[in-house]
Amino acid sequence: MDDDAARPDASPRPDGGVAVTSEERSLSPDDVCILLPTLEEEATIGEVIDGFAGYGYTNVLVVDGDSEDRTREIARERGARVITQSGSGKGQAVREALDHVDVPYVLMADGDGTYDPADADRMLEPLANGYEHVIGNRFADMDDDAMKRLNGVGNRLINRAFRFIHGAAYEDILSGYRAFTTESFRRISLDSDGFTIETELAVECVKHGVETTVVPISYRARPEDSETNLHPVRDGGTILLALYSLAKTNNPLFYFGFFGFAGIASGSVIALYVLSQWVWYGTGHEILAVVSAAAILLGVQLLMFGVLSDMIVTLHREQRRRLERITRENGRKEP
Repeated sequence: MDDDAARPDASPRPDGGVAVTSEERSLSPDDVCILLPTLEEEATIGEVIDGFAGYGYTNVLVVDGDSEDRTREIARERGARVITQSGSGKGQAVREALDHVDVPYVLMADGDGTYDPADADRMLEPLANGYEHVIGNRFADMDDDAMKRLNGVGNRLINRAFRFIHGAAYEDILSGYRAFTTESFRRISLDSDGFTIETELAVECVKHGVETTVVPISYRARPEDSETNLHPVRDGGTILLALYSLAKTNNPLFYFGFFGFAGIASGSVIALYVLSQWVWYGTGHEILAVVSAAAILLGVQLLMFGVLSDMIVTLHREQRRRLERITRENGRKEP
């Protein structure tokens, strides 16, 4: 931000710093919709909306999960468009919200005040440079009390699992601060209803070849009078399960190979036990021998099925990307 402070034409920011002027921005705020999924956020939603408005982003869409407090009323008072989602869960709210977006870019944040509106321009800049999806990395600048130790350990574990299973290093796949083009969002397929929406977004970006980058952001502690809707252990387990489940169509070799290797390994251990008992003591274990053979055969079959599925998925992905490239090129040629 030191470079901004040196510009004489830059305007003051709400936090005392210097804001980027409209001439310096790569994207016009008029082309950006600020999307805020909310649930019981009356303590913070007004400040969040005002924060984005202070940087020129006045097109704010609040999708509320039928809060029982004054969240919707406060949001309307601050000038936001407000809709009450027809279902439940953050994932469903995000999918429903895109039906109400009529601009080419979306900046998604939470309504709890943990994400800084000052990072909005940084989040949106890559979209002007050709990227289609941007993830804000909370670990780049996080308040000491912004995330509990258990949550931090769980986040890092999930990020490593994502990198291992899906082959992309997005650094913070659970970040709720996202910027993306509406076109790329409509290209992917989302089924998640709850907190696994960020995980599914990351997987779909890999699966559909959505150009994705990560930028550093600041992450603030949640205000004391704002209660979290996240349950670390339960939701963490759900996210890990979702990572594995989503590998079925993105990395089938891992999805089937995991149990394939498990079957081969367990069958081999049982076979070694049966063999050792027969060699050392002359004792036969026919039933265990049959179980061992069945486990190894099943494991080999699952592994072969995973390899074949991976080949099919790879070919399908290449064909889809080729068709998408042809479609985009034809779209550019049309007057």
